[in-house]
Amino acid sequence: MDWFEFPEMEREQLRDLRKGIDEGFRDFTRAYGETIENALYPVEWFLKHFENLLLDTPWIIVLLALSGIVYFASRRPWLTLGTFFGMALIGYFGMWEDAMKTLAMISTATLGSVLLGIPLGIGMAKSDRVQTVMNPILDVMQTMPSFVYLIPVIMLFGIGKLPGIIAVIIYAIPPIIRLTNLGIRLVDKEVLEAADAFGSTSWKRLTNVQIPLALPTIMAGVNQTIMMALAMVVVAALVGAPGLGQPVLKAINNQFLFMGVSAGMAIVILAIIIDRASQAYGQRLQSHREKEH
Repeated sequence: MDWFEFPEMEREQLRDLRKGIDEGFRDFTRAYGETIENALYPVEWFLKHFENLLLDTPWIIVLLALSGIVYFASRRPWLTLGTFFGMALIGYFGMWEDAMKTLAMISTATLGSVLLGIPLGIGMAKSDRVQTVMNPILDVMQTMPSFVYLIPVIMLFGIGKLPGIIAVIIYAIPPIIRLTNLGIRLVDKEVLEAADAFGSTSWKRLTNVQIPLALPTIMAGVNQTIMMALAMVVVAALVGAPGLGQPVLKAINNQFLFMGVSAGMAIVILAIIIDRASQAYGQRLQSHREKEH
């Protein structure tokens, strides 16, 4: 017998363990799947209405609004101009509707990740014990193949928008948690001592000192979360998530080269726009804090 082979009894025990886990999770989904889905209804509601807003609004208004948001975030005319022509190019190649669906999904996933990730990051920064527990969990979340997330999500929610957005949030949330924790821990101890000397409560010290000083680092986490969410666009399409992942899958199945390249370039354009705008906003925050000090 080779060293890596199990005896027959142990193989049977392993099979029983696998069967027990699978059946236990199936029983869990039957018992609580509908309850969990109802609890997550606000996420699906926001995604649906934001997507409808982007699709029902005339494309020129959406284009100008996106360009305006990029200019507000970056204050860079060339980046704003590049955003205008990049999004116009997406529309020219017939990918506008799918791009808006992807933008709605990425926005929803990012918002969900921020609302969950920042409090978890603050908890890690406040407690070494919480950090000790969270670090291995985040390591698993970041190293687990993205396709594995789809298995329990499909079993819980089936096929559609909700399982896609949940899988994206799970995959994209670790950076915002880690960098929120890092940013708050890197706040100068002397600044915290000065805040304590002025009688600041723990809450005021967090909201008026730690979070503002950590904001550039937190924004870097938001940037990484957005990029990871975009990286899940095609994978999430496998469970019915709308957007640019759908034409990519269709192109793969039918060997449509132009469709696949067009959808892929649309994803790249969105990624570049969001990455440059969020980075520029983070740099503006950093320079503003340095001027204040």
